[in-house]
Amino acid sequence: MSTRTQLQEYWELLVIYLKPQWRKVALLATLIFGGIGLQLVNPQIIRYFIDSALQGGEMDRLIYAAIIFLGSAMVLQVVTVAATYVGEDVGWTATNALRADLVLHCLRLDMTFHNDRTPGQMIERIDGDVADIAIFFATFVIRVLGNLLLLIGVLIVLLFTDWHIGLALVAYSAVALLALFAFRRFATPYWKATREVAADLFGFLEEQLAGTEDIRSSGATDYAVRELLKFNRERLKTERLAGTINIVMVIMWIGIYMLGQVIAFTSGYFLFMAGALTIGTVYLILYYTAVIFQPLQQITNEIQNLQKAAAGIERAQELYSTLSKIQDGTQTLPSGALGVEFDSISFSYGERGRVLQNISFELLPGKVLGLLGRTGSGKTTLTRLLFRLYDPDEGLIALGETDIRTARLADLRHKVGIVTQDVQLFRATVRDNLSFFDKTIPDDRILQVIEDLGLSRWFESLPKGLDTELQTGGKGLSAGEAQLLAFTRVFLKDPGLVILDEASSRLDPATEQLIERAVDKLLQNRTGIIIAHRLGTVNRADQIMILEEGHIREYGEYEALVNDPDSRFYSLLRTGLEEVLA
Repeated sequence: MSTRTQLQEYWELLVIYLKPQWRKVALLATLIFGGIGLQLVNPQIIRYFIDSALQGGEMDRLIYAAIIFLGSAMVLQVVTVAATYVGEDVGWTATNALRADLVLHCLRLDMTFHNDRTPGQMIERIDGDVADIAIFFATFVIRVLGNLLLLIGVLIVLLFTDWHIGLALVAYSAVALLALFAFRRFATPYWKATREVAADLFGFLEEQLAGTEDIRSSGATDYAVRELLKFNRERLKTERLAGTINIVMVIMWIGIYMLGQVIAFTSGYFLFMAGALTIGTVYLILYYTAVIFQPLQQITNEIQNLQKAAAGIERAQELYSTLSKIQDGTQTLPSGALGVEFDSISFSYGERGRVLQNISFELLPGKVLGLLGRTGSGKTTLTRLLFRLYDPDEGLIALGETDIRTARLADLRHKVGIVTQDVQLFRATVRDNLSFFDKTIPDDRILQVIEDLGLSRWFESLPKGLDTELQTGGKGLSAGEAQLLAFTRVFLKDPGLVILDEASSRLDPATEQLIERAVDKLLQNRTGIIIAHRLGTVNRADQIMILEEGHIREYGEYEALVNDPDSRFYSLLRTGLEEVLA
C-alpha cells in the first residue's frame, strides 16, 4: 500500500471518529496551540531579564519580568495537563466507538469467518489492536501539526535573531525530520508482526483455558506447556526485533540532540566573542535549540505511536474489508406460523465434504416436524441454514413462501426462535438475560411468561427480582433452570417458527415434565421443528424426518410411519430410539 493511500485511510478514520467530538477536538487544539505560544514567549522574557540584569536595569522591571515568567510557566503547566486530559478523553471515546463498530461488523459476518478464528484472536484484534490506536485518535494530528508549528516558529525567531545560526538550525531540522520519516516506513512491519503474534498467543491461551479440565484429565499438560513455550518464543523474537527498532530510534534522538547542541554552542560562542550577540541572546539561542529538539522528539514519539497505530489500523481495516458471504435482504416475513420449504438443498463446511445432500421437504404452517438422526447426520446444520448462519451451496429455502435470501436478516432471526441444549447466559440482570437486552419488552409480559413456565417459585427466591444479577454462564443456576430461562426467551420473542434442538436433553424428568405444558403452549399456532434423540420429545410431531449421512432416509406423517412395520421409524420405536440414534 502506498504512503498516500495509507494517509488517506488514516484521515478518513480520523474524520469518522473525531467528527462527533469536534468541540473537544477544538478545545484540545486551542490548548496545544496556546502551549506553543507560551513556549515561544517565555525565552524572550528570560533574555530580557539576563540582558537587563547585566546592564544594571531597574530592580522593579526585573521583578516584573520574573513574575511574568513564573506566571507564564505556571499557565503552561496547567495548559499541558489540561491538554493531556482532553486528549485522553478524546482518544478513548473514539477508540471505544471503533471497538463497538468492529464488534458489530464481526457479529454480522457469516459463521465461516468465525470458524477460522478463535475467541482469543478476536479479542486481541478488537481490543489489543485498537488500544494502540488510542493515541493516534487523541493527539496525533494535533500534536504533529502543533509541534511542526512550534518548530517553524522557533526557526523564524532564530532567523530574525541571527540568520547564520537560523540557517544552520533550519538545515539541521530538515535533515532530522527526513531521517525520522524515512525510519517510520522501515519500522511499521515489525510492529504489525508483534500484534499478529500476540493475537495467536491469546487465541492459544483461550483454547487451553477453556479445555483445562480435559487437558488435565487426559494428561496433556506437558503438551500444552510446550506449545505455550513455542508461542512465547515466537512473541519474544518479534518483540525483540521491534524493541531493537526502538533502541535505534532512541540513539537517533541522542545523536540529533547532540548535533543541535554542538551547532548552538559553537555558533553562540564565536558570535558572542565577536560582539555580535549579547549573553542573553546566546542563552536564547541555546534555549531555542533545546526547544527545537522537543518538537523533533515529540514528532518522533508520534511516529513511534503511528508505527504501532498503523499496524492496528491495518488490521482493523482488514476486518472492515472482510465482507460477509451472507448479504441482507429487503423483504419482511409474514406474521403467524411460517411454512418451511427446502428445495434440493446441498451444503458443505468448506472442503470437508457434503453435510447435506439434495434435501427437499415441505412443512406446512402450524405443523411440527420431528427430526431424527445420528450425531453428525446434519440435523443441527439444517437449522443453521434456516437462520442463515450459512447459505446453502445449492437449492432454495423458503419461509412463509419467501426465499430467506431475500428476507431482512433481523426479521428472519426474530421470526425464528431456537432452544438448544447449550444455554448462553450473560453477566447481566435476569431481565436483560430473558429479553436479550430488548428494553421494549415490558416487565408485565416477562412476569407472565415466567408464571406460564412454572418458574414462579424460582423467581420468588431471587433477592432483587428481575434486577437480580446473573453470572456469566449461569453460575448458581441448575441446568434445568438455565434451560427454562432459554424457553422463556423464545416465548418473549413470539416467533412464527420454533426449533427445539435437543432442548430437553439436560432436564431431569421432573423438570422435563414441568416444561411439557409450556412446550405445548409454545408450539400452539406456530410451526415447530424438534431435533431429538429421545422418543418422548417427538411424540407431538405431525411429521417425522430421519437423516442419515446428510440424506433423507425417511420422511412422512407420524401416524403413517408409526403404524408401518416396514418404516425406519417403526423399527426405531421397537429397538429403542435412544440407543440407535446415540
